[in-house]
Amino acid sequence: MKFLTTRFSRILLFAALVLPVSVFAQSIGQGGTNTNGSNSSQIPTAVPFLLITPDSRSGGMGEAGVATSPDVNANYWNPSKLAFLESDDDVSASYSPWLRNLVPDVSLSYIAYAHKLDDRNTFGASLRYFNLGSIELTDASQQSLGTYTPNEFSIDGSFARKFGNDFSLGLSLRYIHSSLANGSFLSGQQVKAGNAVAADISLYYNKPIEEFGKSATFSFGTNISNIGSKISYTDNGTKYFLPTNLKIGIANTINIDEYSQFTFALDLNKLLVPTPPILDANGNIVKGKSADVSVPAGIFESFTDAPNGFSQELQQINISPGIEYWYNKQFALRAGYFYENPNNGGLHYFTLGTGFRYDIFAFDFAYIAASQQSSPLANTLRFTLMLNIGSGKK
Repeated sequence: MKFLTTRFSRILLFAALVLPVSVFAQSIGQGGTNTNGSNSSQIPTAVPFLLITPDSRSGGMGEAGVATSPDVNANYWNPSKLAFLESDDDVSASYSPWLRNLVPDVSLSYIAYAHKLDDRNTFGASLRYFNLGSIELTDASQQSLGTYTPNEFSIDGSFARKFGNDFSLGLSLRYIHSSLANGSFLSGQQVKAGNAVAADISLYYNKPIEEFGKSATFSFGTNISNIGSKISYTDNGTKYFLPTNLKIGIANTINIDEYSQFTFALDLNKLLVPTPPILDANGNIVKGKSADVSVPAGIFESFTDAPNGFSQELQQINISPGIEYWYNKQFALRAGYFYENPNNGGLHYFTLGTGFRYDIFAFDFAYIAASQQSSPLANTLRFTLMLNIGSGKK
């Protein structure tokens, strides 16, 4: 059997690289940090990189984006928002160095595209690529066998249709590829790349209103993402749940005057996968329900299967409030807060962001303000460049 080592002795990629068939969640670091930044108390799933916010606008608003005003990154947040885009063609590219407090060369890259077919129908596509850095391979005699770069990616295609002036529905189809080992053997089985397919279903409601004598917009959105097949890393090994996730969000935008605009947003997120039961020394269930169920059963049971009852179900809801200010539709300031319960991932941090618009170009920047001692995401940066290359609203 080959052994995997890194030149950083304090980092152990035990589940992301060496133990995908014996550990549910992929993780990095001695404390068991998942690749999305949460700790090991989060409900375990495969490919948690699918939960990482890819764009800087929502990244600066506490990870809120389900109901905010549409842009091309709706491919990730809420595909149904694509139907409300005004330009014919939109492109964005985002990049974020990731978990740099733990490892130096992990990153997330994201490309999104949207094309307006007509006044009601829009097509979207996106690519997410998660690079876990270079790993030095050695044999049992510590002889070098070269390097290996584990990685994961997903390719999406989306379609959104507007019904009336205020409401839209969206559907996305997704292919997921997770390559975390280079053909090593574990427990007599060859570890291989995992593949899966999934879908998102979403809706978006966007209503112009008046508040305090000012023009305003109220928006509501929801998206159930990553509904799909389980994923396995061996031919006959255990199959793991994808991070099926329910996002619900509201946003309220108020035009203070012809130059100033405020948006207040709030997102709630919950994983729709089984909560692991509490077992005794013999492996018998003491509290909770069996997690060995089908994907549809896991989605429905995820609301009632927490071993410690309803209070634990509430702890599994993540909260993301955010605010955005635009001046003259050219310069933006953003702030937000992300909160995971300590018993369900434990992430909590403030976010800051800014944005600039000029002609067809847009640039967004986001920063995670957290303690380096308490958060693996402290000082994380995100960068996004967008282009509106269409001819304008049809």
